[in-house]
Amino acid sequence: MKESVLNRRQFLQSLGLSALAISAGADPLTTHLPLKKSGLQIGYSAITWGGNDAQAIKDISALGYRGIQLRANAFGPYRAKPSELKALLDEAKLQLCMFSSGNVEIDPAKEQSTIDQHVAHASFVKALGGSSIQLTNSARPKDRLPSTEELKRLAEVMNKIGQQTADLGVQAMYHNHMNQLGETPEEVEVIVQTMNPKYMRLLLDIAHYRQGGGQPEKAVLQYRDILSALHLKDTMSPLADKPNDPKAYKFVELGRGNVNVPAVFKALDTINFKGWGIVELDGVPEKDKTAAQCASISKDYITKTLKFPL
Repeated sequence: MKESVLNRRQFLQSLGLSALAISAGADPLTTHLPLKKSGLQIGYSAITWGGNDAQAIKDISALGYRGIQLRANAFGPYRAKPSELKALLDEAKLQLCMFSSGNVEIDPAKEQSTIDQHVAHASFVKALGGSSIQLTNSARPKDRLPSTEELKRLAEVMNKIGQQTADLGVQAMYHNHMNQLGETPEEVEVIVQTMNPKYMRLLLDIAHYRQGGGQPEKAVLQYRDILSALHLKDTMSPLADKPNDPKAYKFVELGRGNVNVPAVFKALDTINFKGWGIVELDGVPEKDKTAAQCASISKDYITKTLKFPL
């Protein structure tokens, strides 16, 4: 009897604390940090090193990240000798968690060449011990919003790519992106609904999604059945030098911008996500920083603020 009274008291206290947090304006998704170690694995993208992949591998490994994302620029110099690049990854104890395979053409005249390009990249990724490629696009019209037909066309071409890369054991993923097809949540929804989940999955970039007008923590829940990876990224807007321009933004290290990163982590925990969260910056946000320093700042945010181990 005493135990049941205590349990009831604890339950009522927890309700009171939750109500207090909500009334104080706290996000209920973030009130239970620190987060426990889950199936989420943390990697880092080499994009900020500007093509110096050997140095990126060393720096990312030294910081304790478990995986690395490389870009299509590595395909040229290592295409005929993937074993050399794999040796660098193995020595650094890094897994190739994602490969940026690049642009998907929606022009029917370029369909076969774009499929061939990504299948070749998938073969390269397989030789490196990887199993995932991300697909982007450059087909967004400059003078109008994209049509539903254009959005669906992108998904249809990606389905064909994904079907062929699946035969190689490589998963193709769509990467939502500003200034591309899939900038806004509404556009992402059309594309995802047209994707064949047997062949295509979603890589959710939380900063691009936020800047496009969405809430990435909600997208994690919405797309839980097709979500296979994320770009963990933050975006700052408005900017100090353009305070009245809502469209002005820049990508920054985790914790410095507008993305509710704790809520994203909590949502991932809620769906028991098992996959890669790849920290990424499209560029070093301030000139006095190095790529490695930016990676360290985001690492500290994850491990010290979120208390989530690498």
